[in-house]
Amino acid sequence: MHYKRLKELRKKEDLTQQKLADYLHVNQKTYSRYERGEHEMTADTLDKLATFYDTTVDYLIGRTDDPTNTTKK
Repeated sequence: MHYKRLKELRKKEDLTQQKLADYLHVNQKTYSRYERGEHEMTADTLDKLATFYDTTVDYLIGRTDDPTNTTKK
């Protein structure tokens, strides 16, 4: 699966791949593969990133263009 918005969000927040890799407890090479769609993430990893960016998993994977985290009231 291609995680369309990972790189876009990371750059918007001025973060390095290493910072996100550290947050997810993976190495930088693994995180880089996530961004390129060469390695699938677990549901837990996707959830952590959605929480980190205050968005939805659907937005991260390109299923919607609405970044609003609708689970928060």
